[in-house]
Amino acid sequence: MAVKKYKLKTHKATSKRFRLTGSGKLVRTKGGKSHFRRRTSARTKALLSKMIPVKSKGYQKRIRRLAPYLGKYKSNPNSRTAK
Repeated sequence: MAVKKYKLKTHKATSKRFRLTGSGKLVRTKGGKSHFRRRTSARTKALLSKMIPVKSKGYQKRIRRLAPYLGKYKSNPNSRTAK
């Protein structure tokens, strides 16, 4: 008798905020891009668009638990699973 495997639910807000690079790094965007940017310099506003890696191992573990299929099915459905 086969045991039924259940699909895990993805936390959608997490999957929208984070993504995995090709090497398996977890990266995030910076906040503060929606409003109150009139006074900030052009350089500071340009720096907001960069993706930065998530450094904390605890946060990485939590994000991977919330979005278990983050490495899969982004652009290539036949890609390997995330590290």
